[in-house]
Order: sequence, then structure tokens, then C-alpha cells
Amino acid sequence: MKKLGTIHTFLVAVAAVLLMVGCGKAPTVTRLQGRALGTIYNITVVGNLPEEFPLRLDSLLGEVNRSMSIFDKSSLLSRINRGEEQVADRHIIRCVEEALRVSALSEGAYDITIGPLVEAFGFAGDDPNFTIPTDSLLEFVGYKKIRLEGDRLVKTDPRVRLDLNSIAKGYAVDLTAALIEEYGHENYLVDIGGEIVCRGTNPRGERWGIGVETPFEGNFSTTGEHITTIVRISGVGMATSGNYRNFHTDPEGNKFTHIIDPHTGDNTASSLLSATVIAPSCMTADAYGTMFIALGLERSREVAKREGIAALFIYDDGGTMRVEKSEAWELRVGN
Repeated sequence: MKKLGTIHTFLVAVAAVLLMVGCGKAPTVTRLQGRALGTIYNITVVGNLPEEFPLRLDSLLGEVNRSMSIFDKSSLLSRINRGEEQVADRHIIRCVEEALRVSALSEGAYDITIGPLVEAFGFAGDDPNFTIPTDSLLEFVGYKKIRLEGDRLVKTDPRVRLDLNSIAKGYAVDLTAALIEEYGHENYLVDIGGEIVCRGTNPRGERWGIGVETPFEGNFSTTGEHITTIVRISGVGMATSGNYRNFHTDPEGNKFTHIIDPHTGDNTASSLLSATVIAPSCMTADAYGTMFIALGLERSREVAKREGIAALFIYDDGGTMRVEKSEAWELRVGN
């Protein structure tokens, strides 16, 4: 699951610069860059954003973090996990609703109740030490062990702990897009740590071009020099999940990725290196990406075809990296 870290938003020197693209009648473009949710965000808007926008964005993303961060022990989700609270806010409710839908679709391969397993494998904080989970942890893992009753999050076992990192960042991207649209803008791109929503056209009047990273171990680039393909899209959310960045290696050299099988408690290892998804919302794309990595290549092919999901899979075929696109991807994107 992807990390939703402590928020610390700042604007770099060029964050709110108004750029004149070309000359004459070329549009004004606003670009914002900063840090939030433990990662970097980049926003491009064709048009002007008011001076108040960065402060409103900071407030919004801070609200999301205080709601759903598992790294902030005072967040609402952390308190729910400890049994100190039961009433969820609008952010948790929306993410849990969508997560439960995706869990049912994947027959439990995607599961937000894997909190205890995430902690056991050492992916719930900055401590690199971890232990292999025991079967006893599976007693309180399973998406059917939670339900929403109005705004109450009901757990069948008080030891159930939720981890929303696989969906919360995509949800935050959607909220940011909605905030931009409050100011009447229809042409923009929001990118928070590689999770994207874009609408309308870029400053050149074209669909937005988004690079899909090449998923090899050690690729921590943020400048786009390792790209498998460029996707031209508009009016959708897009997210990529993979197992090539977030992993641990034990003293014996065994690799443990952050994708965990909620049925067995095992660390998922498969030939599927990354899954990129295009969906109506970034929240859904975010969850689907994690779902596919948990399912593995063969089952992902089946689910993508059955559900009509636009997905691009990059996988290891005996040491050769290959790319495969679902039928829905071919219809929507083509490249």
C-alpha cells in the first residue's frame, strides 16, 4: 500500500508563477509545486488561480491527512483503529465505500483491513525492522469484517485495523481537482506523487501527455527519463501501482514488497511489475492499480476484461520486460 505521510506543504520559489506560453494570444498558465501527503505535487492550470488557492489547498490536504494517515497517531483513522472512535468523517466514509466495492470485485485480493499485516512487514512507519506475520493475524483481516452504518464504521473484531493508503492519495487528487473547478477552470492537470487527474486540454490545446514509468528496481526518478510510453488523456483519473520501489530486504537477502495477500498473509511476488489504470476518478484508478498487483498478471487480465477496466500491465517474461494493454485501454487510449 502506498504511503500517506505527514503533510508539510510548501511552495517553491516558482510555485505560483504566471507563465505566458508563446506570445500574442497564447494562454496564461499557472503552475504550482510543493509537498503534501509525504510526496511531491505538481499542478498546471490554463488560466489564473487566486492568491488564496495555495492556502486553501494546504488546508484541504491537511484535512485529508488528519483524517486518514496511519502515520499520524492522532488522525481519526488511527483513533478508529485503536477503538477510541467509531464515527467516521466524509473522507473515510467515501474511501471505505469504494474500497469495499473493489474488494468484492476482486474477491478480497484488494483489502483495506490488512493494517496488521502491513505493520508486521514493516510498512507502517519508518522503522526498517520487521517480522514475518503469523497466521494469528489473519483472524482479524478480511474486508467482510467491517461495514458502514451511516457514519459509523463497525468492526466485527476490535483488533481490525484499516489502512487506506492504497486509495487515499487518489481521493486527495480528486478533491484537489474539485477545488480547482470551484474557480471555473476546465483545463488543468493535478499530479500528487504520480496519481493524476486531468481535464480539458494543455496550454497547446492538446490532450495531456502522461508518461508511464519503466518499473525497474532503483527507479526513483521524478524527472521522467525512464518512461515506457506516453499516454494522451483528458477527463479521467490515472494511477500506477508497482512493487519496484516500496520493499524491504532482510539480512538473508529476501525481498518483501508492500503488496500483501490478505488471504494468506504472504508477501505477494509475481511477474506483474506495474499496473497503470485509467478510470473516471483517480480514487478508483488508485484502488484498481493496487488490486491488479495483488491479483497477479493472469487474474488481472481476467478482471480487466470482465469489468471493462482500462489497464496497462508491465510484466517480467523470463527476464524480458513486456507491455500488455487491456481491451478497454486500447479503446480509450490506443497507444
